[in-house]
Amino acid sequence: MNPLRKAAQIAIRDCMAVKPEETVLIITDPPKKAIGQALYIAAAEIAKEAFLVQMKERKVNGEEPPAEIAELMKQVKVVVCPTSKSLTHTTSRREACLAGSRVGTMPGITREMMIRTMNADYHRIAELTYKVSEILNKGEMAHLTTPLGTDIRMPIKGIKAISSTGLITQPGTFGNLPSGESYLMPEEGKSQGKFIVDGSMASIGKIKSQPVEITVVDGMAVQINGGQEARKLTKMIQQIGEPARNLAELGVGTNYMATITGQILEDEKVAGTVHLALGNNASMGGSVKVGFHVDGIITHPTLIIDDFVLLKNGKLQIR
Repeated sequence: MNPLRKAAQIAIRDCMAVKPEETVLIITDPPKKAIGQALYIAAAEIAKEAFLVQMKERKVNGEEPPAEIAELMKQVKVVVCPTSKSLTHTTSRREACLAGSRVGTMPGITREMMIRTMNADYHRIAELTYKVSEILNKGEMAHLTTPLGTDIRMPIKGIKAISSTGLITQPGTFGNLPSGESYLMPEEGKSQGKFIVDGSMASIGKIKSQPVEITVVDGMAVQINGGQEARKLTKMIQQIGEPARNLAELGVGTNYMATITGQILEDEKVAGTVHLALGNNASMGGSVKVGFHVDGIITHPTLIIDDFVLLKNGKLQIR
């Protein structure tokens, strides 16, 4: 069987658990249309009805799809989004889940990534992800450091972590495909310190010139230093405005098959990495609703939750 077709079947049958009585909507754009077509074929083989819609490529992660597509998302049981930019942190995705749809988003997915990562053991990944979430849920303070100089404290007391396991089987749930991360929003307006992104950054790709150093005061990115990637990030933030500076997310990767490729969909899932994001946190229960959500991947992290060492120099301390 064609490897892409096999990966699409795993996504539809196993990860999304599509049933014969259900309707499925595939949302794609021109750069990802081949993957969209493969997912549509896989869905049509199982579902009562499958729809494939193609929209123009969005400009940034978190930008809304057209209103007509947003309406369709609420009318089907399953939505899968192989798109160039992320629809995960959009009002459209949230409203679809509230209507009972389950949504799998695949921002920036590539053929090679899909074939490799969709063959991971997602039950194994889920087990580890739930363990990480349990530790985050009990924590009050997250302290992140790295050899490059990251040193930031993020209050997380009472904030529930989201387990993105790659198994999106219940009505109203959502997650990335491929997946494997536990994440939450730090308490708004309270994080202090700096973090240095040396892996990759959403909408920018791999960090090639020099790491991006982001200084955070009272939960807001007040200063961004570095090379060309830092300048790109600064320009994006200036175009969006002040809400884009919000420290939106703390995430821990749990996917043992993922590698840093420059595509944030896969990069933020790499086991042994941590990612912090700026911008929208509404999908995690926050108040910042803006069409911008940019993750930065941090390698070799040491992450301490209260007094428990969750990661030590890029190695998860749980199994």
